[in-house]
Amino acid sequence: MGNFVANEGLSVFVIMVWLGINAFLFVHFYMAFLVERWYYTRVLLGQALPWARAPAACLNFNCMLILLPVCRNLLSFLRVYSIKALHIYNDIFPFSLFLVAVHIIAHLFNFEFFMDAQLNRNTSLLTFVLSEIGNGDNASFLNPIRTNETNPTIVMFTTVAGLTGVAITLALILIITSSMEVIRRSYFEVFWYTHHLFIIFFIGLVFHGYARIVRGQTVASLDTNKPQNCSDMFEDWGKNGSNCAVPEFAGNPPGTWKWVLGPMILYVCERIVRIYRSHQKVVITKVVMHPSKTLELQMKRKGFSMEVGQYVFIQCPSVSRLEWHPFTLTSAPEEDYFSAHIRIVGDWTQALYEACGGDKNEPQEAWKLPKVAIDGPFGTASEDVFGYEVVMLVGAGIGVTPFASILKSVWYKRIQNNQDVFTKKIYFYWLCPETQAFEWFADLLQSLEGQMTEKNMMGFLSYNIYLTRWKEQEAAHFRVHHEAENDPITGLKQKTFYGKPNWDNEFTNITSQHPRSKVGVFLCGPPQLAKSLEKQCMSHSAADVKFIFNKENF
Repeated sequence: MGNFVANEGLSVFVIMVWLGINAFLFVHFYMAFLVERWYYTRVLLGQALPWARAPAACLNFNCMLILLPVCRNLLSFLRVYSIKALHIYNDIFPFSLFLVAVHIIAHLFNFEFFMDAQLNRNTSLLTFVLSEIGNGDNASFLNPIRTNETNPTIVMFTTVAGLTGVAITLALILIITSSMEVIRRSYFEVFWYTHHLFIIFFIGLVFHGYARIVRGQTVASLDTNKPQNCSDMFEDWGKNGSNCAVPEFAGNPPGTWKWVLGPMILYVCERIVRIYRSHQKVVITKVVMHPSKTLELQMKRKGFSMEVGQYVFIQCPSVSRLEWHPFTLTSAPEEDYFSAHIRIVGDWTQALYEACGGDKNEPQEAWKLPKVAIDGPFGTASEDVFGYEVVMLVGAGIGVTPFASILKSVWYKRIQNNQDVFTKKIYFYWLCPETQAFEWFADLLQSLEGQMTEKNMMGFLSYNIYLTRWKEQEAAHFRVHHEAENDPITGLKQKTFYGKPNWDNEFTNITSQHPRSKVGVFLCGPPQLAKSLEKQCMSHSAADVKFIFNKENF
């Protein structure tokens, strides 16, 4: 229980607060539209009225939150205080989509009810009498559909509420569909461009209620026409001798802007900071072409300061002036440059690879290297790594990049006898599906292995490399060279394992080796592996040993 609180306590607390606020807003606004002022509106619309307005209130609250994750500088600042609860956006987004669906469906019913009230032109029906209010000199109408010679589709595309609603819905659908993993992985440009539709989304959101088509009885009108007394005498409204005047109606003033104004100001400030940093001069000091088409850029920028595990966004104007792509920093804070390893897997990375001379046999001259702009660095969960005495680092494929910075930084601190280093032991696990993926990172591990052997520090870092898939001819080669001093794949003295780790055995071993310790488990890998490791952290935590799970996405 204690480990669950340590791992998920803050996130659960924030989710409960979020759910509580949503529940309060839903109930409050649902009940608010059941009062006397909205009686005549409910005569036309029935329960579709509160079912449309209550989700709208919740959506205002959630749209206020949606902009916060894109304020990367704000998130980096909050990272200092270990606010891991920001990951709840992955959990609450489906609920927001549900609210959108309820709101849209309820309003579709509203349009139909408004239309039916105009089509059924029977003066003995209260719905028709209410719809006729405002046809004369009295502009205080209730039914926004003013004629029976139309249909809900025309109304939808000729009113502010209808047009903005359609624009908001289309923008949201495109943003959601382009967020699918298959799109992000294979067509990142589609994902990148469609997400900028959030500008249309928020503009439409602010103006959605501008026309005030949902109207209720005015406070002054309630004094001259109380629904509980006058609703049955609607045929005598406004006549001499009648105690019931013709009711007057008005819509609520737009309120969405009050919810989103603060986050929009924060986002504008965020953009100003990004523009300023993107115009700072960046110099590419070295380009390294690693095997398996991995490009390493070593760069310098005046005033650049980083921490381990952070990432930057890189733009190359000669490739695209609009696209910014995130890459984890693989250099250590102690080095006089910062670097990123870029795997060539798409059009943009391929174009950058060629611009840096990756497709040429001779080295690229410095003055021919492309100009790049850098935004960042930004924080991640890996920044907390030095807060644990014992650390497990688990990387899958290219997900190993955050740990390059960590391993190098820890090494620098150890050889400099930095007394502030709290970390005493690192267990490093790297899972790869193909031998080519080992090549660029194996160089770093070979360097660390040699330096640790030289300084008699082999006990500090325990590394385990796993090849999860292999071909038959590769297996034959591995068998022939298995007895060699160095591993035939990585060149390390530590031999590569074949298959996947037995995590239960690994966690059990670490538990026995480090009693009375708090172990930080850091993963950069797929969701399936995350679920497995999180389960192991829960099951192996005891009174004296606690495993704290931290996950990065890649």
